[in-house]
Amino acid sequence: MREFQTNKSDFSKARLQETPACTLNEGEVRVKVDRFAFTANNITYAVMGNQLRYWQFFPPNGDEPEKWGIIPVWGFGDVVESSSDALPVGERLFGYFPPANELIITPKRVTQTNLMDGSTHRAELPPGYNLYQRVNHERGYDRANDNQRMLLFVLHLTSFCLYDLLKSNDWFDAEQIVIISASSKTSIGLAYGLAEDTDAPHVVGLTSTRHTDFVNSIDAYDSVLSYDTLEQIDATKPTVIVDMSANTDILSRLHKHLGDNMRYTSNVGLTHWDEPRHSEGIIQARSQQFFAPSHVQQRMKEWGPEAFNKRSMRYIMMSMAKTSSWLTIQELDGVDGLLSAYQDICDGKIDADKGLVVVMKDED
Repeated sequence: MREFQTNKSDFSKARLQETPACTLNEGEVRVKVDRFAFTANNITYAVMGNQLRYWQFFPPNGDEPEKWGIIPVWGFGDVVESSSDALPVGERLFGYFPPANELIITPKRVTQTNLMDGSTHRAELPPGYNLYQRVNHERGYDRANDNQRMLLFVLHLTSFCLYDLLKSNDWFDAEQIVIISASSKTSIGLAYGLAEDTDAPHVVGLTSTRHTDFVNSIDAYDSVLSYDTLEQIDATKPTVIVDMSANTDILSRLHKHLGDNMRYTSNVGLTHWDEPRHSEGIIQARSQQFFAPSHVQQRMKEWGPEAFNKRSMRYIMMSMAKTSSWLTIQELDGVDGLLSAYQDICDGKIDADKGLVVVMKDED
């Protein structure tokens, strides 16, 4: 068994670890990982690994397990061995996997369309991350769409949740919405949803100078500015900020520029995870960390799972279709390919219009 591991104290360092495959216990199934996406969102999982327990999903094999961790990824896998009456060999699953060649799960609450992993070490983790879709039972399932689904579905589910947060709070009485790190796929998914809503305020995309032309080209934002020119934002308008970057220098500048017209900030992503952390000038009293799984759980309680799935899927299908028109998918050759590309991912050197998919090899 081969797995991609990350140094928990220095996310820029990674290694491949090989361990013997273990035998199944009663009720377990072995899932061969077929392919998975790897985005800046996965680096966020590493940065928040201790705080939000991302390291707990897939305990690492090999030496120094306290030093190394496994970043979870979204992907597809096939059941190749089963000791469970509820899940036969041949099932194809979409869900949370390790960047490794296989995963052993304990299927629980198995329905025609999905199941939960009942492994003991995952019992206290957010349920949405323990859910696997039995895709062969989905109407119209087509493997040709797997790459887009891995890359965009989860990111745009977060986009939907952010859109719902803003709209349900009447945009926090803002007249403009500023989205920091506008080139990220989650930001773009949110911008597409806001563009579809005639009641939404003016949407400003903030991005690096390197990505300005790209962000303008996708026609998702009402206006686009670089970080160097953020002071051109109209500070007389009440403003809500969606921060995908966690670049506190940019956020501090923006809060100072807007002053009391900064009505609310939703802190979401960590695309600038390696930037220095300080909070001078940031209005903490009107800022709140956003955690999509908590929002999903709350809305499922309020709307019911069926209504939530219907609303979110309508949104996600729209945003995915628009994104797919410009997205270029680059396939990496197994975990070796991921290791080769990993430093560029950490350094933010992957072009904004590209999505990385790791295709596992038979020898992995």
